[in-house]
Order: sequence, then C-alpha cells, then structure tokens
Amino acid sequence: MHFPYGLSDFGKLRAQDYWYLDRTDRIPALEAAGDQLIFLRPRRFGKSLLLSMLEHYYDLNRAEQFGELFGNLAIGREPTALHNQYFVLKWDFSLIPAHGEIADIEDAVHRHINDRITAFQHRYASQLPRPISITPEHAISSWESLLSSLSQTPHKLYLLIDEYDNFANEVLMAARPGSQDRYQTLLQGEGLLKTVFKSVKAAAGGLGLDRVFITGVSPVVMSDMTSGYNVGEDIYLLSQFNDLCGFTEAEVATVLNQLAGESGEGGDWSAPAALETMRTFYNGYRFSEAAEESLYNPTLSLYFFKALATQGQYPRRMLDENLAMDRNKLMYIAQLPQGEDLLIEALSGDDRILIPELVQRFGVADVLAAVKDQPFMASLLYFFGILTLNGLSAFDECRLRIPNLVARGLYVERLRECWLPSTGRSRDLQDVVRALGQHGDLAPLCDLIEQSYFRVLSNRDYRWSNELLVKFAFLTLLFDDRLYMAVSELETERGYADLALIVRPDKRRFQALDLLLEFKYLSLKDLGLSGEQVREQSREALAERPAVKAKLDEAEAQARDYGDTLIERHGLKDLRAFAVVALGVERVLWRRL
Repeated sequence: MHFPYGLSDFGKLRAQDYWYLDRTDRIPALEAAGDQLIFLRPRRFGKSLLLSMLEHYYDLNRAEQFGELFGNLAIGREPTALHNQYFVLKWDFSLIPAHGEIADIEDAVHRHINDRITAFQHRYASQLPRPISITPEHAISSWESLLSSLSQTPHKLYLLIDEYDNFANEVLMAARPGSQDRYQTLLQGEGLLKTVFKSVKAAAGGLGLDRVFITGVSPVVMSDMTSGYNVGEDIYLLSQFNDLCGFTEAEVATVLNQLAGESGEGGDWSAPAALETMRTFYNGYRFSEAAEESLYNPTLSLYFFKALATQGQYPRRMLDENLAMDRNKLMYIAQLPQGEDLLIEALSGDDRILIPELVQRFGVADVLAAVKDQPFMASLLYFFGILTLNGLSAFDECRLRIPNLVARGLYVERLRECWLPSTGRSRDLQDVVRALGQHGDLAPLCDLIEQSYFRVLSNRDYRWSNELLVKFAFLTLLFDDRLYMAVSELETERGYADLALIVRPDKRRFQALDLLLEFKYLSLKDLGLSGEQVREQSREALAERPAVKAKLDEAEAQARDYGDTLIERHGLKDLRAFAVVALGVERVLWRRL
C-alpha cells in the first residue's frame, strides 16, 4: 500500500495509485448544505486534500478524466448533476506572509490573488471569450475582470479558499509589536482582506460566483468581517460532517489488517496491538455534540501507516513533528491569566472542562486584548484540536477533554518547559527516569522532586496542593512516548489508576519496565509536624508514623486492584507498582509492591 502522507493533490494521489479513504459520498450532502460553506478543522486534518478533491470533481476542464479520477469511488457510481460544471478558482491564504509592513502584506495579498487569476486564465484559455485584465496593484479589479469574462459563458465559478484564517493565526501566535494594528488595518473598516471578502459576497449575488467552500482552523476572521462576508454557512459542528476529515476506528482497523496480511508471518507487529496503540495515541476527536463516534487524526494515522508499510515497524516517535506548531498554541494559552490552570485542569481527568457552549465568534482584538475566561480559552483549544467535545452534561453544558495521548503529550511538554528549567536539574532527568524505567529504582526521582521540583511548584500561584500536585510532578517528569504509553487517570474496572506507564507493544524487546504509581497526599497539619521536622527525619522513620502508614496502605490497596486489571488487559509479566505519598511539598515516601 502506498500512503499519501503529506500529499494534498487529489489528482496525483489518484494517478499514482496512492491509498485514498473515500469521502466522495459526502458530495451530495455538501451540495445540499448550502452554496457558501465554511468548514473548520485543526491543522493537518486533511482539509487541503478535501478541497483538492472538490476541485477535481467540479472542474469543467477535467470532465474527460472523471472516470479515471472518480470511477471506482462512491461519487463515480452516483455522480451529482453538478460534476465538471464549473470554472474553479482556488486561493490559499497560507501562502500569504503575515510579517513585514502593512504595505508588504497588502502587496502579497494582491500578488497571490493575481497569480491565481493568471493561472486560471491559462488553464481555461480555450473556454474564455476574452482575456482577463490583470491589474498588478489591484487584485479586486482583476477579480472583477474575471467575473466579467465568465459572464459571457454558460458556466459559473466555484471558489475554494484554503486556510482563510492563516494571517489571524499568525498574529495570534506571534503577538509581535504591531501585529494587531496590521491585522486591523487589513480586515477592519475598509481593509484589504475585508474588501476581498466583500467582493466575494457581491460576486455570489448574481455576478457569476455560484459556490464557495472555505476552510480554516478557527472562526476568528469571520467574526472580524461579519459585515463584509455574512453569507457563509458554518457546517463544522454538524454531525453529518463530523468525519468529513478524519478516520473512524473501523477504517483504521481495516488498513492495519491489510498491512498485516501483506507483511506475512515474519512481521514484528500485530494488527490488534497496532490498533490499540493508535487508539491510545491518535483517536478521540469529536467535532459535533451529536457525534456518536470519535475520529483518528488522519495525518498522524498516515504517518503511522507509512512507517509500518515502509519500515515494518511503528514510528520511533508517535508525535509527527509536522504538528509541532500546536505547541505554540498551548504556549499562548499557558501565558494567559489562569491559562496554565486550564491546562492543569484538562490534564487532571476527563469531564473537568465544562463550558455553557463553544465560543464561535471572537475577533483577533478579543483574542489579543479582551478578558480570557475559561469558555474563551477552552473554545480556542477546541478549534486548535488540543481539546475535543465529549458530549453534554446533565445541565446541557459542553464537556471538553484532551482527545488522545499525543495531545496530552503537548500539554505535559508545555508544563515541563514551564517548570523544569527553573530547577536547574533538567540534565539529571534522563538518569533518574532510566533508574526507574530500567531498574525500578524510584529513589533518584523522588530525590529530584524533593530537592528541586517541589520548590518550583509550591511557589506558583495555584489553588491546588494535594495529591494532584504530586501526580503532576511525576507525570511531567516521566511522560515519554518514545518507550511508553504514559496514561494519567487510566480507567480500569475498579476505578482510575493515577499514572500508568505501559511499554509500547513495539518496544517490548528493550529493557524497560511497566510501571504503575498510585499517589496520596498528607498535609503537614494533618501529620502534626513542621516542614523542618519532616526534612530532618529519615524516610524510614516517617513511614512508620500511623498517619503516613495509613496513606501508604490506602495507596497500596488501590495499586493492587488497578495492577490486576492492567496485567490482564495488557498481558504484563513484570508490572512494577508503587504506592507514593507526598508529605506537604517537603518529602516523598513510597512503598514498592
């Protein structure tokens, strides 16, 4: 199987026999949904390939290729009346730089639109009754000339706009001096981008533009240009389009079974184990409140499939570095007031983030300057794909959660970057993690947490100082998808294990232990000791105190219950389990089971 990782050209994909997950059956529903559609999904979720598929389907110049491109696909068997009936023009706003002076950005906008119109003219030269007049300094004039030329033909225009919000996202993430002013100049008042979308709206009012399909990540720009373009229909929350981009579990399982069959008996991986791994790392996205099935990230899935097909093994890192830009979005949220608290709340377990509804209309001015409450920040993380919908509460609130382990890793990485450099002990981390993961020795890690990490966490402005604190100390230090499926609040039949580090199925040949840690917290007040007294006593002496012993016993009982489930579920042969008790933010005690 030949996987189209990083490929968004539908024509090349079909001509060169790449694997393609057929979504052409949704074309009739898209046509019925409206003439001007707005579809939002996180980065690297297959939006550009979707647009390319639509371009090839509706392009009147590709009518003779219809059988080759679509013949064995769903829409090829039952095409709509509109196939190959349009002139198609595509703008890709990701190609417009978001830096420089306002004149430079405006020139880039004019240049991009003019370049696409020029290419359009070359492609449809035989169908155009007269040439399009290109005005270098005024792309709107070129656009009007294009519409005038098309008005003398029997065909109308389908406009595709990819990453319409790219500029706003660049402004949002960079927050460089002057960025907000440049954005407002372009989009608000009579700014150039607003003028562009006003001209699109006008063209759809009888001037030859029949259909528009716009993709992006967030609704930020639409809010700022409501008066310029208020005719688009948002379809990104509709349940029938939940899986327009993204793979279902049945589809992923089918591919894995086929790959396993092609690898033969000598393969070092199995389809069931691979599916379990992909489910943990890549599944979990829901884009509609009414959606009944979660989705796999398509780019990450193709990254995984390609590694299996070409190397015969899982990718070494489960996070494709092409998604690294998502870290900037978390960094932005973490730097907002209470932003770091939101990340911690999301990591603390499912169903912890509840908001009345998704915020769907907010402008860049709001993003940069307005008060950021939890619904605002959580909604941004939803659109960025770092939180996802998880149904409705009994009070009709939206439940949001981290979709999967890859996204969870981004959270952990961000918090570790915030906390660990302050300790001056980051170079020791590899050694202490190896001591635990290879030899089951928890002492070096506990020493590091006591001597440095607790000092950082206790000095931060948090409203939590309990077993959650100690759990986050361990989670941020131990999380590593290179070897482990590190899962916080892992559900078992008996409850939720605090932190389980299960060796990836493809890494079992290495000397790495499966680990389970169950945490408890005992305040110094409840212990009846001062911080100085706790620091002066040995761990052995502290462990004998009745209150400490009771906490260790409680954690041990839970760890044994959870451990039995994990051993059965994953077929583990040597699970190392620990009961861990933090005494305030001074000492860490543990008992190995």
